[in-house]
Amino acid sequence: MNFFSVFGQSRERVSFNEDWLFHKTDTLTAFETNFDDASWRKLSVPHDWAIEGPFKPEYNLRTGGLPVFGMAWYRKHFTIDASKKGQIIKLEFDGIMNNSTIFINGKKVYHRPFGYIGFEIDITPYIDFEKKNVIAVQVNPEVLSSRWYAGAGIYRNVWIETKNPLHIKHWGTQITTPTISDDKATIAIETTVENSAKNTSENLILETTIFDEIGNQVAILSSKIDFKKSKSIKINQKSVISNPKKWDFETPHIYKVVSKILEKDQEIDQYTSSFGIRTISFSRKGFFLNGRKEKIKGVCLHHDLGPLGTAVNYRATERQLQIMKEMGINAIRTSHNPPSPEQLELCDKMGILLQVEAFDGWKIPKTENDYNKYWDEWYETDLRDMIKRDRNHPSVIMWSIGNEVGEQKSKEGHLISKKLVAICHEEDSTRPATAGFNQLTQALTNGLGTPLDIVGANYKPSMYAKVMKENPNIIVYGSETASTVSSRGVYHLPLKKYDKHPSLQVNSYDFNSPPWAYPPDIEFEAQDKNPNVIGEFIWTGFDYLGEPTPYGGKDNLTHGNWLEDWPSRSSYFGAVDLAGFPKDRFYLYQSQWTQKPMIHILPHWNWENSGIKEIPVFCYTNAEEAELFVNGKSLGKKKKGVDKTRIPVDFFGWNKKEKYFDSPYRLSWNVPFEAGEIEIVGYNQGKEVARKIIKTASKPAQISMDADRNEINTDGEDLSFITVKIEDEKGNFHPLANNLVNFKITGPATIAAVGNGDATSTEPFQANYRKAFNGLCLLVIKSKKGEKGEIIIEANSAGLQGQTIKIQTK
Repeated sequence: MNFFSVFGQSRERVSFNEDWLFHKTDTLTAFETNFDDASWRKLSVPHDWAIEGPFKPEYNLRTGGLPVFGMAWYRKHFTIDASKKGQIIKLEFDGIMNNSTIFINGKKVYHRPFGYIGFEIDITPYIDFEKKNVIAVQVNPEVLSSRWYAGAGIYRNVWIETKNPLHIKHWGTQITTPTISDDKATIAIETTVENSAKNTSENLILETTIFDEIGNQVAILSSKIDFKKSKSIKINQKSVISNPKKWDFETPHIYKVVSKILEKDQEIDQYTSSFGIRTISFSRKGFFLNGRKEKIKGVCLHHDLGPLGTAVNYRATERQLQIMKEMGINAIRTSHNPPSPEQLELCDKMGILLQVEAFDGWKIPKTENDYNKYWDEWYETDLRDMIKRDRNHPSVIMWSIGNEVGEQKSKEGHLISKKLVAICHEEDSTRPATAGFNQLTQALTNGLGTPLDIVGANYKPSMYAKVMKENPNIIVYGSETASTVSSRGVYHLPLKKYDKHPSLQVNSYDFNSPPWAYPPDIEFEAQDKNPNVIGEFIWTGFDYLGEPTPYGGKDNLTHGNWLEDWPSRSSYFGAVDLAGFPKDRFYLYQSQWTQKPMIHILPHWNWENSGIKEIPVFCYTNAEEAELFVNGKSLGKKKKGVDKTRIPVDFFGWNKKEKYFDSPYRLSWNVPFEAGEIEIVGYNQGKEVARKIIKTASKPAQISMDADRNEINTDGEDLSFITVKIEDEKGNFHPLANNLVNFKITGPATIAAVGNGDATSTEPFQANYRKAFNGLCLLVIKSKKGEKGEIIIEANSAGLQGQTIKIQTK
């Protein structure tokens, strides 16, 4: 008997993102099938309703001054073809922020509080194949459910999948590489197969094929499937690949696994996975990738995409990672939550390491409505799901079970830590478990850190050597470092430590930091002096919405008097601002983390009306020495590491009498101001390797635009990020310009967002205008689905010469 007739066609997975209806309402009856939604707004997901604003101080600056709370509903009318009868219909949400409840045809089918992890639900019992079906999703985030801007809504992708009752389980493959050499690699694949069919054949085969990245078949495996003992079974297969192509920073080779269930050569199910071949190891000697010692040069990233909010977008995520790689990073900590599938895919593709973090807090709350409310019921499911989803990604090198959790001082904290680490090891024995501690001594003393494979230290550069000496089995790294704050292009003179300024901006000389934090130079020295510390993750790579330290009232760590510092509404921590424009600090890290010769100089050179007579000029370079010129006159050469720059330092962990640090990582000159130009030249072994010039700009006269991509595809999601500069009549960038720029788009595109990196701006992100902030603003355009043609972008401003550019669709 051929049992294939019992089943329909093989698995089909398609996007379920289009044709949703949305309304922000606290009605409790919107789940009903016949509910009148005719007046609701039609949109596609991913969608973040909060980024649409408006900004208001009562919305709380900690979460960006945006409406990230309250109830809203999404509804969608859809049909399932009658030919799908007998198959299983499943919906997969990559993430809903947060506290979501799903209804199908008026019946509640699922609830998930945690917004950061995806889930699959079986809607087969609720589907009517004879008429239209209605899905209703209630999203109900509470005020202060997060310490930062988390967004709100169905902010990640949605998929609908039909598959046969006999199929490979969701996240049902686990691929490991037990042995790897240059000549061969052993690939171990565990596949979970489920069967809810009444009758099945005895002639079922699991066929697993491995392909390299250009599509060449490198292995094929076949195993018999036997459901006699259980309706859910695990099948283990092994293969040896010759001359494996290893996944590494510069050569991130990806292999593909295609798993098929066959019955007499007829396909019943097909499931695709990917993996990489690489070795990782951690020891007291350091971190090793493919047997080679590497320092982790990492950044912490929150999940928002700046002016686009949290609605996931592949190109926007890719741009963030490209900017970070240009700075010199090789790793990302997904602070403090599971990342999007897109970020995982891109890190695999781009050769970036990932620490995937599960939780910001455990049972002890940090804010009144955070994850502690759901901990007991959901922590195990959420942690296991995160690991099952992400464990085949070669970019992932460790699992973090928490960040600065309240249990660090608790006598019971070690019990939770032990449970969480055990889950990590059960689900994936190939990677270490870690956590980030800001109360490191207490966490180690009370045993909370004992179960961990690796200990993360938040803001403890002076403790690395002591901790490793006193704890001979501990491997340590800087899980969160620096936390320097600055505003792009802002320079307050004379220089002061921890500058809180009436402008609500922060000095960009890169030494201001909150009381618990410190300039990057302190961490550089600690890493240099402790080569066996495996590296660092700076706080943060990008500015993010919410948490506007040092502003936000007298108590900016909790609630505080937020009105005191309105409209400061986003962070200053990033090496890159919210719009994606590098701050000076970007180049300080680049000078430490990259080899290609570079040089950077600050500040700007427009001080003619400031009354300031002498300007501190800082240089960041990876060259051996640098020479400064002012209007063609040399002020002399200085050697990096020999000629030092004194910067003020005073933080909780600074135990030295002197409240300063003589940094070997920066060069500096005190320069009498005279309008014209300053020029910095870098030398290696006496030969010029890098040069940069900054000129005094005359009054703003014109706009220039530069698109990061001059061709975008027509999928309706692709983006072009356009940098808008204000220049003088000679084309010199004007570093103080704040002109209002208006945009006009003609052709198959829309404005997705605007921004400028100003943490105090309450202009909407979704508009056809934006003020420049210190000479720059950003325009983001999105293609229209299926529409080809030329996109014409015009930028104009009163009193300035405008510009028009063109972008093509493909």
